[in-house]
Amino acid sequence: MDKELKELEENIGKVPMILQKWAKEDPEMEKFVLALDKGVWGDGALSKQTKKIIAICVAAALRDRHAVRAQAAGASALGVNYDEVEEALRVTFLLAGMPAYTYGRTAIDDFMK
Repeated sequence: MDKELKELEENIGKVPMILQKWAKEDPEMEKFVLALDKGVWGDGALSKQTKKIIAICVAAALRDRHAVRAQAAGASALGVNYDEVEEALRVTFLLAGMPAYTYGRTAIDDFMK
């Protein structure tokens, strides 16, 4: 794994397999996605921790198991606690329904509790 992917792994918890594939097969795509990633996850008006909580909730609303688990792992590594994510998932429940809440809650029970 190259230096940039290791840095990404430290930031988000786990590098998606597609990025590892691009690193070998399509370096330009890898560079593009890594640049976008840095732009999105960098601290700005929102902290990286807050952005991770949002990412977990969006992934839960989309019922993307891989993304929920990856984002939960990354959030945990950044010091986000279970109660913060669980509270945010209640907002997700209000707007996206019980399946989204259950999806997210199952993942954080596995990775953050």
